[in-house]
Amino acid sequence: MQPILDAISAGASSEEFAALELPESYRAVVVRKDEQTMFEGMDSADKDPRRALHVQEIARPELAPDEAVIAVMASSINFNTVWTSIFEPLPTFGFLTRLGKESYWGKRHDQDFHNVGSDASGVVLRVGSAVRKWKPGDKVVVHCNHVDDQDPSSHNDSMLGDNQRIWGFETNYGGLADLSVVKANQLMPKPAHLTWEEAAVNALCNSTSYRMLVSPHAAAMKQGDAVLVWGATGGLGGYAVQYVLNGGGTPVGVVSSPEKAELLRDLGCEAVIDRKAAGYRFWADEHTQDEAEWRRLGKDIRGLIGRDVDIVFEHPGRQTFGASVFVAARGGTIVTCAATSGFMIEYDNRHLWMKLKRIVSSHFANYAEAWAANELIRQGKVQPILSAVYPLTETGEAAYQVHKNLHEGKIGVLCLAPEEGLGIDDPEFRAQVGEDRITAFRRHGA
Repeated sequence: MQPILDAISAGASSEEFAALELPESYRAVVVRKDEQTMFEGMDSADKDPRRALHVQEIARPELAPDEAVIAVMASSINFNTVWTSIFEPLPTFGFLTRLGKESYWGKRHDQDFHNVGSDASGVVLRVGSAVRKWKPGDKVVVHCNHVDDQDPSSHNDSMLGDNQRIWGFETNYGGLADLSVVKANQLMPKPAHLTWEEAAVNALCNSTSYRMLVSPHAAAMKQGDAVLVWGATGGLGGYAVQYVLNGGGTPVGVVSSPEKAELLRDLGCEAVIDRKAAGYRFWADEHTQDEAEWRRLGKDIRGLIGRDVDIVFEHPGRQTFGASVFVAARGGTIVTCAATSGFMIEYDNRHLWMKLKRIVSSHFANYAEAWAANELIRQGKVQPILSAVYPLTETGEAAYQVHKNLHEGKIGVLCLAPEEGLGIDDPEFRAQVGEDRITAFRRHGA
């Protein structure tokens, strides 16, 4: 890999990158098919990603005409990597098997290992014969929407494609590796003012938050809207708060400690709820929710902003969903993209239908939405929420931190990048945006 790193460091030309000899194998973080039952019978909280995530050599796959090989400088941890590592809600090898049956190129993904990771920043090394807009040497970030442009439904909104997948979760050869093979329509320009690790953490969560709040495909937030953001300093919530503020709205951020509340206020969110200090118990027991606690949350929100929220940014799932439906204003929207506390959702439907509320589902983002979200990062209008960085060899520990909610923002992972702080090509613009804004999550020790 050293010649590749040398070329990146030297700012080699496109021709020089194209002439580099690519290794036949490379380091990758994987789960193994023969270990997919290792946690059977255990509670989710007791499953340890460090046991399941391994760093091993894998063979570089053949390059399809519409793909690119990239040198991955940095990646990040998302909840889908945690889910893969604990084999929940089911092992991901079924995804790879189905992809393997679709086509000659799909067959490459059906292996006895699954190379995970759904974010990356890096440099293009090779492009397939059908790739037009990218060339070797381009510095890029990768979004995780893996779609087939031969499916007609993908041409309205690619998230509706019948074989839409998330790269590195429902496909093989993800971003937690030294190299990756991705579709050309996953590539976007790297923000020149950010380091490799700062650039790597944005695409999945930033694009997801953009679609949930800004896009007409989901909540379509407008100026003046009040938005309740669960986990407001987390991987999704940290971007959501920025979109609400940028869009002329009022965020109400929910966090779980005084330190996180301080970070949230530094981001410009004035209405903050520390849920642990408040001691909410939305579930009286395993089977019964407590409406009195929903009402207490609603009262606390009105005490902060004087009214109910127009939108609830929902991603915890089972633990919070009943409360989310209740506290949304009459005619309001609950937009949901995940269920990190449990997939089986319960809520009191009377509070939905009688007050004309709506639940809107949202899943990642299409290429146009991901590109627009990346442009806001490039323009310095949305900041990365990087809170910690681990080397590739410690990916298991990084995933454990996310699984146990011991972090804030996003955790970056150095792949080929030998150290932090590299990759800044526009220091003047970085100074204009403001070092303190870019590194807010790191400075708080989150």
